[in-house]
Amino acid sequence: MKRVLILLLLACATSSFAQVKFARLFSDHVVLQRQKPIPVWGWAKPGEKVKVTLAGQAMEAKADPAGKWRVNFKPLEAGGPHSLQASAKSGNAAVNDVLIGEVWLCSGQSNMEWPVSAAKNYEDERKNADFPQIRHFRVDHVVTLQPEQDLAAGEWKVANSENVGGFTAVGFFFAREIYQKLNVPIGILHSSWGGSQIEGWISKEAMLSNDELRSYAQNLPKTWEEADAIMDKKLKKHLFKSATYDPTWEDEKKYISPDVDFTSWQKTADGVGQWDWKGLMGFRGKGYMAKEVGIASDWVAKQTTLSLAENDGLVEVYVNGKPVYEGAVKGSRKIQLPANTWKEGKNILTIKTSSMASAAWFGPGFTGSANEMFVEDGSRKISLAKDWYLMPAFAEKHEYAHLMNNVGTTIYNAMIVPLLPFAIRGSLWYQGESNAGRAYQYRQSFPLMINDWRKLWNDEFSFYWVQLSSYGIDHDSNKGSNWAELREAQNMTLSLPKTGMAVTTDVGDPNNIHPTNKQDVAHRLATNALKNDYGQNIPYASPLYDQMQVDGSKAVISFKNAENGLMIKDRHGYLKGFEVAGDDKVFHYAKAEIQGNKVVVSSPKVSKPAAVRYAWADAPEDANLYSVDGFPASPFRTDSWPGITVNARFE
Repeated sequence: MKRVLILLLLACATSSFAQVKFARLFSDHVVLQRQKPIPVWGWAKPGEKVKVTLAGQAMEAKADPAGKWRVNFKPLEAGGPHSLQASAKSGNAAVNDVLIGEVWLCSGQSNMEWPVSAAKNYEDERKNADFPQIRHFRVDHVVTLQPEQDLAAGEWKVANSENVGGFTAVGFFFAREIYQKLNVPIGILHSSWGGSQIEGWISKEAMLSNDELRSYAQNLPKTWEEADAIMDKKLKKHLFKSATYDPTWEDEKKYISPDVDFTSWQKTADGVGQWDWKGLMGFRGKGYMAKEVGIASDWVAKQTTLSLAENDGLVEVYVNGKPVYEGAVKGSRKIQLPANTWKEGKNILTIKTSSMASAAWFGPGFTGSANEMFVEDGSRKISLAKDWYLMPAFAEKHEYAHLMNNVGTTIYNAMIVPLLPFAIRGSLWYQGESNAGRAYQYRQSFPLMINDWRKLWNDEFSFYWVQLSSYGIDHDSNKGSNWAELREAQNMTLSLPKTGMAVTTDVGDPNNIHPTNKQDVAHRLATNALKNDYGQNIPYASPLYDQMQVDGSKAVISFKNAENGLMIKDRHGYLKGFEVAGDDKVFHYAKAEIQGNKVVVSSPKVSKPAAVRYAWADAPEDANLYSVDGFPASPFRTDSWPGITVNARFE
């Protein structure tokens, strides 16, 4: 009897799994692309005939041996709501409130993922977010070693004050402008992952076609155990400059010594936050944190309080090699240290932490507020928030979280393949921060990904991206800039057809890699679409370097997209951000003057210009050249001298 019951349960489970269904993307409130063939797919019993209807069209398909079926509806004009229905012997499925309009795939890393709730003027935006014909589908973060057939979760949400906070800010503000200009439904298909490198978004097949990435693709791990071993070697190579070095228990005992050598440790500006974002991506296990603490002579004989932020796992604390605390508690810690724990001058504070007990995904380290990191004597306080060193405990049991940058292709497998071949008008891309260290290689990887996606969709759809904004230091060209080199790679990718770029160096934040002004970013993307996809006769693009001519001691720079002229946009009234060099390749800040749609650059220190650069820095705060149409000029250089990332490669 028991065996019969088990067989019945298995039969029911199989029957339920085999019932006709749509792919996850085809759910209530979906927006389908107008004016293009509309592919619709799903699953049923192998070999089963399926009838699918939409807006008066009826199509039939037969499920393949894996149970997958697909139909292609003829192009439709904007409208709705419609009902999408599938019927077969195994059952029926229906999708309601289907609109036909414009669909844009929004992808990249954190600045694309950045939600409306964290954007500038959120409260005002939320109050004015009632756009029932704008819908948003967010693809969950997943990585897999093999291509996935369907998404495990996700739903289309209608834009309103309740939902809009979770929408991609760039995507929503773009969609809103397009909707207000065209008055047709807009679908935002959002698949992005903060911190992701571009290599995660490229297919294995595309990598195999590229000389730079072929070797990597040929050696992709087949299991997550293999992937963890690769991550372990990469992290050891990063820290110890040797992928084969395996520290022992005895080696790691030295980490608590007052004479510890921090040469191999990971330096971080602050002691609070996930180690994933401090250069130790994915490590899960125990780890050491250490820093130097300067103590005045009159503190030595006093009892002090050591305050630490939150980690509810086991924490051990050592001062100058001596254990002073061990325990696991919830919340921040206030540890009473007896007199003479510290010595006058330099002390070494070392903390060994486990992964958090209540949030194992967090890993080792501390969460909470940096203000909780201090030592005090009752009336005075020394902050411990900054300047820490980190070291994983490799000799103890550890593993790696399956994150976006562990293995190339894995985001593509799980977050792009299930979207194929959902019809779209085009794609918006905001990524590059995580690839700035390999900017030269981005010249290949970025166009490779664009061509890869277009091939997979069998559609040369429009592809527009955001050029890296301003973040970091405003160095001169003599020191170089990997962010400037990444922007250059983005400029070069404009050679592909049906591409466009939003220049955003003027709306960034040198102190925050996530500038909150996503409205201007989205507007500059929208002008590309309104001009190139929707035929509106509007200015749409930033001035781009075209050519340089030398006239004696002056360099004359010509620009594309400056037909109506150039202008200065700041209160000072003179151009800034230009540098010039002679054959010695030494750059000097230069005088620059606008003459129509050209800029004349010179310096008394350079008698014969060989190269000019503009806004060539991580954060070119002083750059102020615009077109008369109001678009900032893209950073550029006229030379092709080797940059600082020329030898960096993806591993």
